[in-house]
Amino acid sequence: MAAEAARLIRPAGLVPYAVANDLMHDLAAGRLRGDIPDTLILLEHPPVYTAGRRSDPTHVVWPEDAMAAAGAEFHRVDRGGSVTFHGPGQLVGYPIVDLGHRPDVVGYVRKLEEAIIGACADAGIDGLGRNPVNSGVWAGDRKVCAIGVRVMKARVTLHGFALNCTTDLSWYDAIVPCGLTDEGVTSLSELAGREVTVDEMAPLVADRFEDVFGRTLTSTEALPEPIPAVANIGPRTA
Repeated sequence: MAAEAARLIRPAGLVPYAVANDLMHDLAAGRLRGDIPDTLILLEHPPVYTAGRRSDPTHVVWPEDAMAAAGAEFHRVDRGGSVTFHGPGQLVGYPIVDLGHRPDVVGYVRKLEEAIIGACADAGIDGLGRNPVNSGVWAGDRKVCAIGVRVMKARVTLHGFALNCTTDLSWYDAIVPCGLTDEGVTSLSELAGREVTVDEMAPLVADRFEDVFGRTLTSTEALPEPIPAVANIGPRTA
């Protein structure tokens, strides 16, 4: 069977979370109507904390004004899961995929995990796997890639994954990541003992996405609308 055509959107620079969130929802609505093909968005955000629909307020350690003082935004969003962090050095993926009339959401999440694990192996980082209870990609009891999704009208996917590449992990001090009190977080750079960048991982993830989902991605760096310029933001000092 021939692979289905799909689109890859890979903008340069840091994309504000609100811009990406609006784009994701617009694309999902378009996919639901059949106006556009499946789409994979790969990008980086400036520092931002997002809290899913089932977030526990006790998982937010810092007050929002402290987050803002450190240079991070805070958003409540419509995905599953608890609170997480996005920021520079982290590859964020938003797949907009039509799962069909009988969607297998658990199977979809497993495919995302498979694609990320494979891409990391392609970068020479072996030994990553799944957690028997919690979604994502793990190195033992430390999560290197968080996954949180929503399915629009029980059919088209929203939100996605966040893969720590060169992420400053001290940003996670502000939260209980994904609400998991007994597990930690890590990055590919920490695991590999070398710098593993977003630019290195993005094409590997795209390639594995094609293989796992049976898609052929047509790449573009342009977003449907211009996005505001965002200055590069380094590790927090607060």
